[in-house]
Amino acid sequence: MISYPNVKVNLGLNVLRKRPDGYHDLETLFLPYHEIHDVLEIVSGDDYSRTSAGLIARYGHPDGLCGDSDDAPQLVQSVSPDGKVMVTIARKEGVDWEPIEDLCVKAYRALDADFDLPPVKIYLEKLSPVGAGLGGGSADAAFAVRMLDGMFSLGLDDSGMAGYASSLGSDCAFFIYNKAMTGEGRGEILTPFSLGGMEILDTEGNLLAGEPDGTGNVFELKVIVPEGISVSTADAYRGIVPSVPETSLQEVLSMPVESWKENLKNDFESTVFAKYPQLEAIKRSLYDSGAVYASMSGSGSALFALYRK
Repeated sequence: MISYPNVKVNLGLNVLRKRPDGYHDLETLFLPYHEIHDVLEIVSGDDYSRTSAGLIARYGHPDGLCGDSDDAPQLVQSVSPDGKVMVTIARKEGVDWEPIEDLCVKAYRALDADFDLPPVKIYLEKLSPVGAGLGGGSADAAFAVRMLDGMFSLGLDDSGMAGYASSLGSDCAFFIYNKAMTGEGRGEILTPFSLGGMEILDTEGNLLAGEPDGTGNVFELKVIVPEGISVSTADAYRGIVPSVPETSLQEVLSMPVESWKENLKNDFESTVFAKYPQLEAIKRSLYDSGAVYASMSGSGSALFALYRK
């Protein structure tokens, strides 16, 4: 089974308060974005892989080519101690994390603990950027949960799959639903959200959010991923002063899009821009290019802009 885990952007991100468990309560609106995605294949036992030969052709054997990032290999492979999971990960910039600890493997382990799954082989081509605030790793985990549910007929509904996904990461559950939803709590409390007659399209014309009403209130969303900048979420939180805004996220989102520039905030921008001023410069350039709204996504480093069509 092959899937294409997409990324997300955050329309607004308010860090409200620190919780006793060490996490933070926040509010945001998640939007799916499909133009950036990974390739994930999971096969059971000794089944034939449709992607492995292509990965070796493009990236070399697991002990072959090295990537650009600290000589990290571009293709890695590992087998779990119990022999139930073999995982292969390919990434042009290099794979600098332990493959057996990848979120896809953790998704398998979470389900295996309750359902005693058969052995699997996982192949992940990592095309989405790491440390960009787009949730690529979370998407991989959520898509793995859905794929394993389907492969082994586990009978989980969306809520059940979201429960497993949320145990793997704060924004993982969103990718089970993969449609416009507000996120509260750590980001795992999700509620469908309507943007009314507003439409948000990607650059290929695919509808990301909204409901067409014929009024022509249509916007194109463009995502920019700066090269060479990867932002640690822990670093992004460092220096954040949580606060509850006077106007809630939902109220701001109900305002005309032209007012979002002054009212729809991402609280991480203050700390991330201080460390990476080039990201703030990119945001300014997006407004200079005619964007009606521009923001950093998540904890950065990716930015996005909305243009009226």
